Amino acid sequence: MSDKVAEVRAVFAQDQMSSFIHNLWNSYYDQCAGKRAEWLELQKYIFATDTTTTTNASLPWKNSTTLPKLTQIRDNLHSNYLSYLFPNDKWLSWEAYTKDAAAHDKAKNIEAYMENKTRESNYRTVVSRLLLDYIDYGNAFVSVAFEQRYNKQPAKIIPGYIGPVAIRIDPKDIVFNPLADKFENTYKIIRSVKTLGELMKLSNDQPEMAFWKKALDRRAEMVSRLGAISREDFEKAEMYSVDGFGNLYEYYQSEYVEILEFYGDYHNQVTGELSVNRQVTVIDRSYVVRDEPIATYSGRAPIRHVGWRLRPNNLWAMGPLDNLVGMQYRIDHLENLKADAMDLAVLPPLAIVGEVEEFDWKPGGEIHLDEGGSISEVAKNINAIITTDNQIDHIMDTMELMAGAPKEAMGVRTPGEKTAFEVQQLNSAAGRIFLEKVVNFEVNLVEPNLNDQLEISVRNQFELDTIRVIDDDLGVQQFKQITADDITAAGIIRPVGARHFAQQTQDLQNLVGVFNSPLGQLIRPHTSAIAVSQFVSDVIKLNGYEIFSPNVAVVEAQQTQALVQQAQEDQQVQNSVPSVAPNVSAPPPGATPQPNQFLQTTADSITRGSREEAQAAVGKP
Repeated sequence: MSDKVAEVRAVFAQDQMSSFIHNLWNSYYDQCAGKRAEWLELQKYIFATDTTTTTNASLPWKNSTTLPKLTQIRDNLHSNYLSYLFPNDKWLSWEAYTKDAAAHDKAKNIEAYMENKTRESNYRTVVSRLLLDYIDYGNAFVSVAFEQRYNKQPAKIIPGYIGPVAIRIDPKDIVFNPLADKFENTYKIIRSVKTLGELMKLSNDQPEMAFWKKALDRRAEMVSRLGAISREDFEKAEMYSVDGFGNLYEYYQSEYVEILEFYGDYHNQVTGELSVNRQVTVIDRSYVVRDEPIATYSGRAPIRHVGWRLRPNNLWAMGPLDNLVGMQYRIDHLENLKADAMDLAVLPPLAIVGEVEEFDWKPGGEIHLDEGGSISEVAKNINAIITTDNQIDHIMDTMELMAGAPKEAMGVRTPGEKTAFEVQQLNSAAGRIFLEKVVNFEVNLVEPNLNDQLEISVRNQFELDTIRVIDDDLGVQQFKQITADDITAAGIIRPVGARHFAQQTQDLQNLVGVFNSPLGQLIRPHTSAIAVSQFVSDVIKLNGYEIFSPNVAVVEAQQTQALVQQAQEDQQVQNSVPSVAPNVSAPPPGATPQPNQFLQTTADSITRGSREEAQAAVGKP
């Protein structure tokens, strides 16, 4: 071994901690190679425009049509999941653990703060991408960060967004111990790639990110040493490779920096020391730029995971589309088999016997045959083509059901005559798998991530922040400045979109069914019309229209009655005044003025109708 190779190994060698994290990453990453191959096959089917890019390309069919059933199921699940998670603007609430935390102002401040930050940080967009991971990979991962954006002008600094943000983690960029009992109890390693400019911006804008300055200095030092070392020396030194960059020489020639971030506990085999709840950041797979305790109150990493179909003794879950790939293969197979068979039926092969001159097989074409020559079509049995469409439809329906997305979720009604209440009952029963999966996502990913966002806000909110608060009594918007103390309390943020939406829908169905039955007539005298109106307004979200208000019909009926009486009095006064029109004689002295018959009839009708509405509103006969 030459001195130059030894020098390369010495300069670019890994320190002990970097080597430990690098080897741990490689070990678990290699174990997931089979799963990543399955994900790649699924992605090819989802985004395929024909079968040439899928495993169906190996079939000997002339046609290459693909029926994108997997894509349709994916889009259907995604749109319905998202609609259930965010059915309206009031999709999260604050649940207090103490009396002080349950105070009205405290709860309103926390809810308003989180609604404001999730809206400004485009949280719905992040959740949309997480749902696609949930469907495509069966696993979704999310973390949290506190972002401070400023627009620096020559004369002043204009604050941009300051608050928590959700960070999606690509399932292919994280490894952990899949045999752990819970995801929270295992260490995690997350891989990311950033440019030198991104690291420089982080180190300049955020004081807690100053450690990236060490990474930039380290990279500058390595690049400066690279000029005295040839590529051949690197290859002889057999340095480790970086994913996506080839060998280490090519990696240092680029402007990118690979980052491995370790979260959890590790044991130093040299010193025998156990380090608990640590966050370690490694760059270039060789150098540690940060090693510090995890800053959360619990001491655990704010990284959350949810799986679609859980496996026994394995944290890597299955997705709804994983075991449907074979059925998609079958659909494309039948479709192209049918198309090829139809081509054979329309343009069958020809059997040519003897000497036949060259000809064009077309309508009206001439074929010249020598003595003993003949042409005939080769007969094919294509009766099975008729049943192919039925087979494809059956497979598609089966795939829909197995993915937990019944047709009722798309607004397609199943065959058979049903009443409205029966349809509602069937929809509720058919959507149980669907609802369980969306609630699972809400409880195990969205809820802990929202509370991580609130926690990181309390730890980093040093400046006054202005949020919009809706006054419950007046219904007007108010803008309030809050501090970290205003959002500090013992409790939990609960997203209640999917759970609240499903529960309210079921309650409304049950209420309608009860009042349409004989039981409804029995309990009607004991039913509060005000409470029912509040329930209906909350379920169908008519709060902004002010349709329902206690006894508003009585008040409006009184106003209508007063207007009618006033109109009658005005009409009587008008009729009592002698007319000055030509050829019209005034009433004789002592005669009672008669009101206009049409106005009188209209007034009596309005009065009678208003009286009936008022009696119905107060429950009087």
